[in-house]
Amino acid sequence: MIKILSAQVGEYKKASFATPVFMILEVIMEMLIPLMMASIIDDGVEKGDINHIIMIGIVMVIAAAFGLFCGIMGGVFGAKASAGFAKNLRKTMFEKIQTFSFSNIDRFSSASLITRMTTDVTNLQNAYQMILRMCFRAPLSLICAMAMSFYVNVRLASVYLVAVVILGCILVFIVMNAMKYFTQMFRKYDDLNSSVQENVTAIRVVKAFVREEHEKNLFERACDGLYRIACKAERIVAINAPVMMMAIYSCILLISWLGAKMIIQNTLTTGELMMLLTYCMNILMNLMMLSLVFVMLSMSQASGERICEVLTEEPDIVNPENPVYEVTDGGIIFDHVTFRYNENSEKPVLNDINLVIQPGETIGIIGGTGSSKSSLVNLVSRLYDVTEGSLKVGGRDVREYDIETIRNEVSVVLQKNVLFSGTILDNLRWGDKDATEEECIRACKLACADEFIEKLPDGYHTYIEQGGSNVSGGQKQRLCIARALLKHPKILILDDSTSAVDTATDARIRKAFRDEIPETTKLIIAQRISSVQDSDRILVLENGEINGLGTHEELMKENEIYRDVYRSQNRDISSEKGGMNDGREE
Repeated sequence: MIKILSAQVGEYKKASFATPVFMILEVIMEMLIPLMMASIIDDGVEKGDINHIIMIGIVMVIAAAFGLFCGIMGGVFGAKASAGFAKNLRKTMFEKIQTFSFSNIDRFSSASLITRMTTDVTNLQNAYQMILRMCFRAPLSLICAMAMSFYVNVRLASVYLVAVVILGCILVFIVMNAMKYFTQMFRKYDDLNSSVQENVTAIRVVKAFVREEHEKNLFERACDGLYRIACKAERIVAINAPVMMMAIYSCILLISWLGAKMIIQNTLTTGELMMLLTYCMNILMNLMMLSLVFVMLSMSQASGERICEVLTEEPDIVNPENPVYEVTDGGIIFDHVTFRYNENSEKPVLNDINLVIQPGETIGIIGGTGSSKSSLVNLVSRLYDVTEGSLKVGGRDVREYDIETIRNEVSVVLQKNVLFSGTILDNLRWGDKDATEEECIRACKLACADEFIEKLPDGYHTYIEQGGSNVSGGQKQRLCIARALLKHPKILILDDSTSAVDTATDARIRKAFRDEIPETTKLIIAQRISSVQDSDRILVLENGEINGLGTHEELMKENEIYRDVYRSQNRDISSEKGGMNDGREE
């Protein structure tokens, strides 16, 4: 874990090195000041030497000023190094997540990934700054103060040694017991973020069904779970402060009492006692700082492990050693393809699929909910890899292609249409970042999106809110289709992407596809048979297996599932028309 995280320091190595150097210089100045204070008392005040007092006093001021400067610079460089470390860590995590396949992302929830990139990275940032500053300063200061104390008086310095041993044992107990609660606490953060994310994403549904109270209860339960774990951790950590303070005051009292007796016996000077008391405070305060460092490190260890889980996660889908960078055509061959989302699943999602699709062919795909229509097309763009068998595009197994190449040639309009904040043109250029406005307009005409865009006040420069919340479902679908067309793909996949579009517009979109992109292979998943009726062939899926394949006329004769769906949909249409006629007659 340390090796993985330390690699993220990167260009901030100099700042990371400068921080402990300044901390060490600050400690040296702090160690010299009690010596000079003792000299002022013993050689200046008691002997009445005013010149000695002035001279040593000036040196003390210079040492204190230099120590202050070193402390400030240590803080500046420490902040720069820790903030840079956190920046690199977030960047590396984000870049790693971009390489994940859908199956990798399925192992982490979205809320968990967000928590890891925010809360967990912040914990590591604070811990790194604490390491650079206190992990060098506190131990060195403690050791130097202890050495100076033993140099002045072994008997009194032994009091410190006993206190340090006792406090060290208590500190180990605190860290060991608090660690398990910190680990649980971050899981609760995941639950909390998940609740917030789900509520904000589905806020329209929540309000439509008046489920605000239900969502509040879910959030309160997540908060309560986090609160209970945090309280358990803090109760253990809270032991630290009173124990430390008790040790500090006990040492001061004991040293003052023993020191006073030794002064009376002329075995210790007043200046030396003052120096020992100063070192006493220094030792115990640094020990307290070390305890806080250990608590912070125990907390950050849990965060570090969670971050390393992301950084060490190996993408399931990677480029081959010598990838192919050209897709010759849009031909697709499913050769005994079987697919499971989880390799340990007994029942496959897709079972023994055999299908040959010619370049430029239009294939309609229908099937009931859970028939694995989306899973089938996701394999074509290699969003998932087949479990058994092979899937070929352009005569080659998709696993032989460079990932970016195959995904650029296979344009997918997913079920969940996503638009990003920015203008309509900005969103369209996700398909081709160099597309001209004329090319964007042409794609929108093919997708029948131009008719509503031209009515908007700013036309193609209209600003789209995050998630496309200021356009309707049908408008969003048409923009996503236009965006996909801008890629000029060899294969176009529409995963139920016209469900929110009226039948007349749906027909115009399909006609535009036939006339304008005849060489592009088109896979159209739809619930309405009217959306796939004029396809070259129609694939009927049931429970992850091919139940039928043929033209509309062939399936009407040979496939019972297709006939039932067709009759059901036409019966619904007929009843609607009949209802409207009855209304007119009345």
